[in-house]
Amino acid sequence: MRASAYSLIDADVAAALVLEHSAVLGIEPVHLGDCAGRVLAEDLVADAPLPAFPSSAVDGYAVRAADAGRTLRVVGESAAGRPFEGAIPDGAAARILTGGALPDGADCVVMVEDVQVAGDTVTVPAGLRSGTNFHKVGDDLRAGDHVLSAGTQLRAAEIGIAAATGRAQLRVRRRPRVALMSTGDELVEVGKTPGRGQIPDSNRWALLAALREAGADVEVLGIAPDEADPLRRLVVDALERADVLVTSGGVSVGTHDLVKPLLESLGTVHVGRVKLKPGKPFTFATLPSPLAGEGGPPRSGRSDGGVKLAFGLPGFPVSSLITFEVFVRPALRKMQGFAQLQRPTMPVRLGYDARPTVDRTEYQRVTLRHEGRELVAETTGSQSSSRLMSVAGAHALVRVPAGDQGLKAGSIVEAMILALP
Repeated sequence: MRASAYSLIDADVAAALVLEHSAVLGIEPVHLGDCAGRVLAEDLVADAPLPAFPSSAVDGYAVRAADAGRTLRVVGESAAGRPFEGAIPDGAAARILTGGALPDGADCVVMVEDVQVAGDTVTVPAGLRSGTNFHKVGDDLRAGDHVLSAGTQLRAAEIGIAAATGRAQLRVRRRPRVALMSTGDELVEVGKTPGRGQIPDSNRWALLAALREAGADVEVLGIAPDEADPLRRLVVDALERADVLVTSGGVSVGTHDLVKPLLESLGTVHVGRVKLKPGKPFTFATLPSPLAGEGGPPRSGRSDGGVKLAFGLPGFPVSSLITFEVFVRPALRKMQGFAQLQRPTMPVRLGYDARPTVDRTEYQRVTLRHEGRELVAETTGSQSSSRLMSVAGAHALVRVPAGDQGLKAGSIVEAMILALP
């Protein structure tokens, strides 16, 4: 064992340092069908009105309001995609289906329930009003209207709007390319039988899911050796393709913890320890692109060079996931241009006494339940950093400030929402 050369940094200071060194990535055009979950890189403005033509809101008859109360000759039909050709003559009507274009000469639509049909004539009620029962040009959008803002995540409705305005592709922010690596000779691949002193590599799969949920494209490097030179070669090669390195384990102060010394040799370590429970060994570094002294330009043909980020997450499963939530996820969202970097928070009432840690901010895992109009937070049990069950099924994280004054049951606190009950 060796003493750490890094001072403990306040969790909020560490989070600010990470975001300070995280830059928004470049822009790429993407086909609309592949835009789900991506972040719009520029404002979307309507080029034309929507709808582009007056269209019926109901099934019925297109008529002139001036012909109210009369029996009219039916001269044709207007259906969606098959409009009535020409203008409606005086004293005439046209059958119209929902979505059909309003024929020239008509100024209202009478619902089919409100008319009397006899052969090729239709009698319409008195008191018709011009402009009823059809969508007018530009009711939804006018040419030049602001449609979507840069920083918007593209989900079903947003993609539908883009398609309705005629966009076959959109300019979106590039996803961060992340190299994910586990360290430790004690790890074995999931599915293999662990030997004495070995454990399955659960962190890699948990972090892979978290990275993908955060929008990253992930290259899985597997389990790295606890040997300095092979570890260096693996990392240097991966960073020729990736924007971000995420490692799990190897950031404590043992003689086999090699990640911090490697990051020190490749770049600048900004955070080596943090006042956070769980997650004290969390490490954050920036590395030049290309890596200093490691050869020429990257082979990947990256369009945006600059600084690469490296996150050394602790090896305990809960510490790994909590530090990901607090530090890594917001950085990945900033790189993608998200307007909102943090998870949403909501006020909740504590259903238990939350005991503090004297010198570190703690994120306690809780479940939520509805009690009247309130959400009540209950602890998931033991908050040990190795107990993955404390995160499984958790709805939120409650931030308990460092000190000797805990949060009493009944206190109203802000909870970081992971999933609503």
